[in-house]
Amino acid sequence: MEVKIGVLHTPREIVLETGQSAEAVEQAVAEALTGKAPLLSLEDEHGRKVLVPADRLAYVELGEAAPRKVGFGAL
Repeated sequence: MEVKIGVLHTPREIVLETGQSAEAVEQAVAEALTGKAPLLSLEDEHGRKVLVPADRLAYVELGEAAPRKVGFGAL
C-alpha cells in the first residue's frame, strides 16, 4: 500500500510503500491525531521506520501501489 504524508511547512510530501493494512495505518493516524501517540510511526516494506510529529501532520493519503511500468514502447 502506498502512503503519502503531508507535513506542515514542508514543500514535499513523504511517500512510502508499506506492507501494513489500510486499517492499521488509519488507526496509527487516528491515535496520532487524537493525542494518544506523539508521533505517527509507520514502517515501510524495507523495514525502515518513518516518524512524523503528530502536530505537524497536514494530511495522510492512502492508496494502492501503482504497478511499475518497465520497458520501452510507443505511447
